[in-house]
Amino acid sequence: MEEKKVDYKVNPGDGAFYGPKIDFHIEDALGRTWQCGTIQVDFAMPAAFCLSYIGRDGSKKIPTMIHRTILGSIERFIGILIEHYAEAFPLWLAPVQVAILPVSEEKHKGYAKEICQTLTSRHVRPVINKNNDSVNRKVRDAEKEKIPYILVIGDEEEKEKTVAVRARGSRKIEKMKLDAFLKMVLEK
Repeated sequence: MEEKKVDYKVNPGDGAFYGPKIDFHIEDALGRTWQCGTIQVDFAMPAAFCLSYIGRDGSKKIPTMIHRTILGSIERFIGILIEHYAEAFPLWLAPVQVAILPVSEEKHKGYAKEICQTLTSRHVRPVINKNNDSVNRKVRDAEKEKIPYILVIGDEEEKEKTVAVRARGSRKIEKMKLDAFLKMVLEK
């Protein structure tokens, strides 16, 4: 660790009963540290499981076991990710990547489904807001859910086969062809 100039701290007496270990701590958004990954040398379990091998000299040997976990508890790691990103996940990690907001559910549901199918076929995770709320309300709901992209579709977009795109955290709305939007998303 010193040779590689990695900061570390020795915790005397903090090792496991079966041998020494190295814990990796991740700092969260609030500055707290959480133990996640660990590498542990285990001198006890091989004997407890009657594990052995034949060494080069022909004699029976008891192996040393190494335990490791990259993330530690998956629940803890996911909790740290959620907190770190304040639920505003990067595009690749967001459970829903695109919110499709038809101006009128009745008038634009066919085009909304077409967009949804196109995105889904390319492994993008969209959702259609089918509520009969105002567009402003639908946009606000998508913003609260921290969805990376919002697509508003109305008469003009359906006629021109375009989408009105709004990226999370931006007020700017950009009209583009669906293929151009899809290309942009797939490149991120």
